[in-house]
Amino acid sequence: MNKAELIDAISSDAKMTKTDVKKAIDSFLTVTTKTLKKSDRVALVGFGSFSVVKRKARIGRNPQTGKELKIPAKKVVRFKPGSEITGTIK
Repeated sequence: MNKAELIDAISSDAKMTKTDVKKAIDSFLTVTTKTLKKSDRVALVGFGSFSVVKRKARIGRNPQTGKELKIPAKKVVRFKPGSEITGTIK
């Protein structure tokens, strides 16, 4: 499902205009991005939580040449699904 399909689905389910749904989704993405940039956590009870974790530097391998290369440490976004999601997916 892409963003346009999500907007359509939420619009019909919530009986809201597509414009209002698009504004809400854009706002959610903006606020979530700003929060994660500050290394804070965004938790939606039952759905899941977004957090920032630090990945250690490591040695990787170029799959084409087999040559080793250093992969630097970096921060990545992690999503941990909540109980409502994990309980419904089988």
